[in-house]
Amino acid sequence: MDQEIQNIIDRITAIEHGFRHIESEAINLVQPRSVDECRKLAEDLFESKQYQVRCLAVFILGYLAANDPFALALLKTKVSRDSNWRVQEILAKAFDQYCKEVGYKQAMPTIIDWLKDVNPNVCRAVTEGLRIWTNRPYYSSHPDIAIRLIAQHKASDSEYLRKSVGNALRDISKKHPELIHNEISSWDVSDSRIHYTNKLVMKNQKRTKN
Repeated sequence: MDQEIQNIIDRITAIEHGFRHIESEAINLVQPRSVDECRKLAEDLFESKQYQVRCLAVFILGYLAANDPFALALLKTKVSRDSNWRVQEILAKAFDQYCKEVGYKQAMPTIIDWLKDVNPNVCRAVTEGLRIWTNRPYYSSHPDIAIRLIAQHKASDSEYLRKSVGNALRDISKKHPELIHNEISSWDVSDSRIHYTNKLVMKNQKRTKN
């Protein structure tokens, strides 16, 4: 590994909190390099035992994904299996970066595909990455579609995913309370998983009434 990369690794691993500095380094690495060079670099960096370095790799893959199906595939199949929650946070950011560059409406087939995945981290990359959904192009005009896409995982076995679902729907409730009310009014809250998600959605509405 050349000295430039090592210097970057030294800088980002010296800071334990926040991601902006890692994202800035990723941008600086991507700009002067080809897609193939960036992907190879990201793959090498992702083998690191240091989560900051793996986060750097994920940021790089996120900037490549719109123009490189291999980078998008790595995010879905490899990054999603990382056990560190910080890496999963950056996976969500990387997926949103992909959607932003492709176009949120144009990314719909990929969004649907990822939401069908058996790995809850893949699904969460979508539900969490696009927050606040109704601040995003297309979904700002189609909140009903956003709600439908998010709510399908209200009963997920993964609490990590359900928390993202509940929080994402609560976000939307601030602008579209009636749509959210119509959605959750049909939920079977006798299911403990759905009850958990419902409580998260209702949290903001209860505060508003008080």
